[in-house]
Amino acid sequence: MADDREEILSRVRGALAPLKERARMPEYDGGLVLARSRRDAGDPMAEFAVRLRAVNGEVAADAAALAALLRARGWTRGYCDPALWPGLRAHFGPEFRVETAFDRTRVDDFQFGITRGAGAVAETGTIILADATTSSRLGALAPWAHVAVISRRDLLSDLTQAVAALGSDPNVIWCTGPSKTADVEGILIEGVHGPGVQIALFVD
Repeated sequence: MADDREEILSRVRGALAPLKERARMPEYDGGLVLARSRRDAGDPMAEFAVRLRAVNGEVAADAAALAALLRARGWTRGYCDPALWPGLRAHFGPEFRVETAFDRTRVDDFQFGITRGAGAVAETGTIILADATTSSRLGALAPWAHVAVISRRDLLSDLTQAVAALGSDPNVIWCTGPSKTADVEGILIEGVHGPGVQIALFVD
């Protein structure tokens, strides 16, 4: 019995071991970006806001507005990327308890998570998260409310630009509004396996 158990576990360990060599990423035709034009494209920031709101996401005008939004909803306990917190701290009053380390043993204590977004897509209102720029995957996906702080220069016009800008990060997540599923009887439910509230904050 013990031998069978060890054989099974050794197979599992072998399957989970990192690959010696990663498979090559598919080639992307950069010419597609030039070939595709969007006649309806206007101000990318305004378009992004409209598209994100259409899928029940929100845009905070600035850090003060973000703090006011969280305060109004009673979300005062949360996580913030340690690189972002110095620039946000002044707008959060003493009623907030913000931690810069995400303790996975207390996952239910965090009402919101503030992490960096790798970019955003104006055409769809999509927020892009990547391992290279996300300080804590759980900090972005476990709390009820997620705030993605995105550089204005990383706001892309459309999906072809976004695909062309993917780079070599092995794990990229595209979030279009709060998490949602319609698996049960085709009824759309938000916040089932991820944040129920998705907020974007753009910074210079």
